[in-house]
Amino acid sequence: MDLLFWLPVMCAGVLSGASSAMLGVYVVGMRIPFLAVCVSHAALAGAVFGSLFGLSGQMMLLPALAAAIATALLLGLMEGRGVQMDANIVIGVLFSLSMGLAFLGIGLFGVLGRSDNEVRSLLWGSLNFCRWKDVYLMVATTAVLGLFIWLFRKELRAIMFSRLHAVAAGIPVGLIWTGFLILTSASLTVNFQTVGGLMIYSLITNPAVAAFQLAKGHDRVLLLAIALGGLVSLCGFLLAFATDLPTGATIVILSSLLVGAAAAIGHLRKRGRAAQR
Repeated sequence: MDLLFWLPVMCAGVLSGASSAMLGVYVVGMRIPFLAVCVSHAALAGAVFGSLFGLSGQMMLLPALAAAIATALLLGLMEGRGVQMDANIVIGVLFSLSMGLAFLGIGLFGVLGRSDNEVRSLLWGSLNFCRWKDVYLMVATTAVLGLFIWLFRKELRAIMFSRLHAVAAGIPVGLIWTGFLILTSASLTVNFQTVGGLMIYSLITNPAVAAFQLAKGHDRVLLLAIALGGLVSLCGFLLAFATDLPTGATIVILSSLLVGAAAAIGHLRKRGRAAQR
C-alpha cells in the first residue's frame, strides 16, 4: 500500500526533473536563465488570483497557464517587433511585475480574511501530494515538449549558437522562439506545483549546467541533462522521505551540489589533459 501511494510521487519527481532539465539545456545555452524565474512567477501570479476568485486544486492551473502563456507571447512579440532592449532586461522587467502581482495577491488573502494555505504551498511545492492524474498531465506536457524539440532540433541548435546567424540562414526564429516560450510556460506551470514556484529555477538550470560541464555535443548534453534532472529529483525525494526534510529544498540543494561536483570533475579533466601535454 505504501509503495502504491508513493509511486506516483516518485514518477512525478522524475518527470519534473527530466522535463525541466530538457528545457534547461536551451535556456542555459541561450544564456537566458532568468526566463524560468519570470515564467514561473507569472504562473504563480495567475494561480494566486485564480484562488482569490474561488478556484482550487488543479483548476488553479488554468489561470496559471494563461498568465504564463501571456508572458511568453509578450516576450515573443517584443522580440518580433525588434525592441531595442536585451532579452534578459525585458525578462527582468516582466519578472518584477509578475512577482509583485503574486505577492500582492497573497497579501489580499489577509485583507479578505481568507486562508492562503493552498497558495503558499505553490511557493515551496507539494510533491508529496502528487497523484496519478498529476503524473498523466506531466507526461502529456513532457511528450509535447520533447516532440517539439525533436522536430525543431536543428533550428533550436542554430538559435542557441547565434540568433543573428539563424535569421540570416532563413530560419523563422520569431515563430520557433515563440513556440518554445509557450511550451516552456506550459511545462513550468505543470511542474512548479511539485517543486515550488520559488525553486523550479534550480531544476531548470542546475542539471543543464552540470551536463555542459561533463559532456560535449548537443545530443550528449541534452540526454545527460535529462538523466541528471530525473536522478537528482528522485534522490532528493528519497533523502527527504528518509530524513523528514522539505522535499523541494532537498532537491534544490542536491542539484546545487551536483553542479559543484560536475565543476570539480571538469577541472580535474582539464588538469589531466594539461599534464599529458
